[in-house]
Amino acid sequence: MNSWTVSFVVWGALLLLLAASTATAVLVAGPMAHAFSLACALAMAALIVTWFMGLRTADGLLRVFALAAVFWLALLIALTLADFLTR
Repeated sequence: MNSWTVSFVVWGALLLLLAASTATAVLVAGPMAHAFSLACALAMAALIVTWFMGLRTADGLLRVFALAAVFWLALLIALTLADFLTR
């Protein structure tokens, strides 16, 4: 498959995941709705990072910096959550 075809397939998958997340938010209540919406969001982020941002074909240094950015974001979220929960 050429890159245009794969891009449209990935775009369609993103739209399906968006529809699934929206339907879950409307139809399902409770913690399972949050878990499924989070799983959809992680799948969408993985598709965007691997295909549209080009990390699938990137060299090692770019992947290391992308992983460092994810680690830094997780650290910032953890510290913010720790501050919020201790007040």
